[in-house]
Amino acid sequence: MSRTNFDQLLEAGCHFGHLRRKWNPAMAPYIFMERNGIHIIDLHKTVAKIDEASEALKGIARSGKKILFVATKKQAKDVVAEKAASVNMPYVNERWAGGMLTNFPTIRKAVKKMTNIDKLMKDGTFSNLSKRELLQISRQRAKLEKNLGSISDLTRLPSALFVVDVMKEHIAVKEANRLGIPVFGIVDTNSDPKNIDYVIPANDDAKDSVEVILGACCEAIAEGLTERKAEKADEKANAEQSEVAPEAKPRRARKTEEASKAQKEASASE
Repeated sequence: MSRTNFDQLLEAGCHFGHLRRKWNPAMAPYIFMERNGIHIIDLHKTVAKIDEASEALKGIARSGKKILFVATKKQAKDVVAEKAASVNMPYVNERWAGGMLTNFPTIRKAVKKMTNIDKLMKDGTFSNLSKRELLQISRQRAKLEKNLGSISDLTRLPSALFVVDVMKEHIAVKEANRLGIPVFGIVDTNSDPKNIDYVIPANDDAKDSVEVILGACCEAIAEGLTERKAEKADEKANAEQSEVAPEAKPRRARKTEEASKAQKEASASE
């Protein structure tokens, strides 16, 4: 069953591409027609690609792995923050720090620094500092929070990257490609889909377009998380049952031993 339908995408303006003179010929398979010098995206293909991406994202979520969402453009940043947070996934919506993936240990150190500042503020270590020093530390903490706060729970490299506007986020895509991390991306007619593993051809400039696509993908992730929770509950129940079962086995074995002993004694007395 499809997570999105043609009408939803049409209403959100997902079909509007860029001006013909700005197009990337590699996007030709996804273009339906040209109208008033603007390329129109084939929404039938968009629906199929959303479903394909959604199934893959669901599988990643079900296996307990993380998907990192990236969108720093004004129209998409708030939508990405809201949708990613709703499924408890990390996101970057302020600035992509170079090396966020390829130099992950350094990024983790910066996150740790932020946590340490919080700890020292709570236990009163900073109470003897001057107002100026406190202000400097607070500013440093605010800067770290702005750029890295949304990935503070990301303790290891993500298993996938979801990018809105693959041209703007080309550094993130490049880093993911280098590390072999699969990339999901909303790809407009001016972009190159070559380095994107799961291409979703659609308008990446309109907020409504981004929202409807992310909504469908995050719904699939939520399903994957629910299934994982159910599987874990089943495993726990099975484990508890198997812990009870071994106790019953020795008891039966003892009864068999006692019965055979009694038989031997009876035949000996005869």
